[in-house]
Amino acid sequence: MKWSPEDVKVIIPIGGEATRMRPLTVETSKATVRLLNRPLLEFPILELAKQGVKEFIFGVKGYINYKSLFDTFKEGIGFSARYGIKPRVHFKYQPRVDSVGNADSVRINMDYYRIEDITLVIQGDNLIKVDLKDLVNYHLERGALMTIVLRKWHDVREFGVAELGDDMRIKRFVEKPKEGEAPSNLINTGIYVLSPKIRDVFASEEVSMMREEGRMDFGKDVIPYLISKGYPVYGYVTESLWFDVGTPERYLDAMKTLLSTLEERDIMAKRVDESKRIFVQGTSPDSIRRRNVIVNKYKRGRLKVEGSVLVGRHCQIGNNVYLENSTVDNFSMVKNNARIVRSAVMDRAYIGEGVVIEDSVIARHVEIRGGARIIRSVIGDDVVIEAGTEIVNSKIWPHKTINANSKIHDTVLT
Repeated sequence: MKWSPEDVKVIIPIGGEATRMRPLTVETSKATVRLLNRPLLEFPILELAKQGVKEFIFGVKGYINYKSLFDTFKEGIGFSARYGIKPRVHFKYQPRVDSVGNADSVRINMDYYRIEDITLVIQGDNLIKVDLKDLVNYHLERGALMTIVLRKWHDVREFGVAELGDDMRIKRFVEKPKEGEAPSNLINTGIYVLSPKIRDVFASEEVSMMREEGRMDFGKDVIPYLISKGYPVYGYVTESLWFDVGTPERYLDAMKTLLSTLEERDIMAKRVDESKRIFVQGTSPDSIRRRNVIVNKYKRGRLKVEGSVLVGRHCQIGNNVYLENSTVDNFSMVKNNARIVRSAVMDRAYIGEGVVIEDSVIARHVEIRGGARIIRSVIGDDVVIEAGTEIVNSKIWPHKTINANSKIHDTVLT
């Protein structure tokens, strides 16, 4: 069968509340949480758009997911212009029909948009590198109804796990196996290639009953059903980059990996030291002026950097600041003697004098005043942390003010 990337439709189910990512997702869809100074979902979309995919359908459910996705991506014109993609990509959205699982979201959108082409399903919180041509050809050569991208993983307990036959057909699939019950170390990445024939399966009486019972998740319901009924479901094993950014800890792991491995053009910033991975963003005359101030400060030894670091546009960095394996997003201010280590500081944050941030995520428009210490914690949007405060192993929900000299350990402030 002849096919081209323009024929492939990508559906991205985004229906969950992302409770494990809170407080970053209290008011924001997980798919639009900022990572390396851009929305997380831009990474897999760009990966596929560069390979020729033109149509992406966001399987949104709920107000927060829809608002975040539509306000960020709209119809795709801005995304296409930013990355120079011609002809442009098109972003579409699930109609206001509530789904009862990610497979149901795919069913709704395949029906609504009358999809009769190969469909690729990816997840809104995954970072991926995938060779689309190789994956789709693999799927077609085997006559698969569904091909699941699998990856070897060290801890399989939170994932679906597949057992493969010699022909790569999936013999057994166990969702989130208990200790000792995993059939292999090959986990489901949540990337699926679907034949258009799956629409007939979705319309069958048995699957319709499943949907009426509120059960139509790929991992829990649909994949085990397809295998039990003998449908051709195959595994495609990859060793390419893949992250499930499902928790703040995984977010930081993904950030550090991307910072240390992505090429300069993919980070979309200027490298300022050939011997170190230090990147500062900015292409407009105003932001280039700000970038030059930071670069000069670094070259004069007034800014110390270790590991891989990304600084965004229009940032203001004080003297004797220490940055290590971290990102600082656009329009943020970091005052003198601050220390940011293995952490993400999102856009328009204010980091006061002598503040220490380690192994933490600081969300948007946060203000942290002088002398505060933030260790292994997650701070939600628009939080004010007054001077001298110490926050350790804690999560702070958006819009809160933390009084000066407070000590908050092992606490969730909702």
